[in-house]
Amino acid sequence: MLEKEGSGWRLARDSSRKNFPVLIGGKYWAIELTENEWIDLLQLVIDLVDEHKKLQNQLMKEETVSLELERHPWWACIDGDRKEWSLHLILEGDGIHKRGVEAYWPTPSAQYVTNEMRTIWDSLN
Repeated sequence: MLEKEGSGWRLARDSSRKNFPVLIGGKYWAIELTENEWIDLLQLVIDLVDEHKKLQNQLMKEETVSLELERHPWWACIDGDRKEWSLHLILEGDGIHKRGVEAYWPTPSAQYVTNEMRTIWDSLN
């Protein structure tokens, strides 16, 4: 079992739970994800954060940026400046078999949770 938590965020993975082994959460919310949803989310968030890092040196101190990336079933958006940003996620449900979810981490929780996602991603590869 993996459990990580900080101010305004948490991640947990319990492989003994077959249907929804992963939990992601914020200050007042949490959702459980399938393994496939989790892997898709990790890839999407890592790519989005990497894209933001590429732009950091091009942004002026007072300049803001909003970056979006969509890969079915996920949509993600980083919104902020070169140092701090929030993360907004949407898991698109099909209305019959899957649920739809919206998630949000403000700054600095977004940076902490995505740093932990990166650590998990790196340990998988």
